[in-house]
Amino acid sequence: MTPRRIIELEKESLEEVRAHEGRGTILFKRILDGRDLEGAWHFVDYAVLPPGTGIGRHTHGEDEELYLVLEGEGEMELDGETFPVRRGSVILNRRGGTHALRNVSDAPLEIFVVEVGLKEEEKNSG
Repeated sequence: MTPRRIIELEKESLEEVRAHEGRGTILFKRILDGRDLEGAWHFVDYAVLPPGTGIGRHTHGEDEELYLVLEGEGEMELDGETFPVRRGSVILNRRGGTHALRNVSDAPLEIFVVEVGLKEEEKNSG
């Protein structure tokens, strides 16, 4: 199978999921995963969090995760601190980091999430 190189989000079907035991259900699509990507990429996800929903608090292992807020506003909990996020916010969750995301607004919160594994030499030296 040839990996997709151009993806049109409006043509993708989103599924309802409860993310990391968060509040309510969000709309989600794994756009790309390790089979589609070279390097240490794990996945690229697109999600829409309706008002009042969220991604539950969870802790990462040997990877880093980046959130990009495409539309909307919310609150990101990052290693015990809470920060407001909005369109254009980029959030980095480092190795071993704990985080959660909540939509506290009355409009949908749209995000991209990218998870990347750490390089072998970093794993062995840390």
